[in-house]
Amino acid sequence: MAKKPAPDDEDDKGPEGEGADGEVKPLDDEGGKGLNAKKLIMIIVPILLLGVGAALYFSGVFGGSKAEGEAVTAEAGAAPAGEGGHGEGGEGAVAGAQFLEIPDLLVNLASAGGQQRFLKLKVKLEVASPEDLAKLEAVAPRVVDQFQTFLREMRVQDLRGSAGIYRLRQELLYRVNLAAQPVKVKDVLFQEMLVQ
Repeated sequence: MAKKPAPDDEDDKGPEGEGADGEVKPLDDEGGKGLNAKKLIMIIVPILLLGVGAALYFSGVFGGSKAEGEAVTAEAGAAPAGEGGHGEGGEGAVAGAQFLEIPDLLVNLASAGGQQRFLKLKVKLEVASPEDLAKLEAVAPRVVDQFQTFLREMRVQDLRGSAGIYRLRQELLYRVNLAAQPVKVKDVLFQEMLVQ
């Protein structure tokens, strides 16, 4: 006996859009059942182009004049003449940075066991002007003392990984700014670090 399809199954479509009578029919997107690839591309491509255009505009690749960008750079980096800056015709903002090399530091690290561990550290300190550099040189022995007393309390575990190095940099920067007041040290730059 042949089984007759149920009346509800006549309008059902299979995965290929096949009706009950075996005829292949295209899927209709007009009924809100989804978007075809063409419509999806027509929506996504303009959104992507707008996003890329906005990113390029705000990054300064196009849009805005080059003179505008140079003016912003000049305002941000150069100090006016008479305020310790180079004024017109002087060096740029990057060249204005001054560095003081601290003598090599060699300290024994704190250890719980009997084994002695040592840290050899070579750093440079960055300041904004030659006047600050001269003031910092005058208090360099005080800076070395601050560094020595802090480093002797360090353990090898404190220096592991980039997080340990970051914390060490922040602590040294804090201590050098205490010792060199009113001079503001901008950064502590590691030249060499050796743990034995």
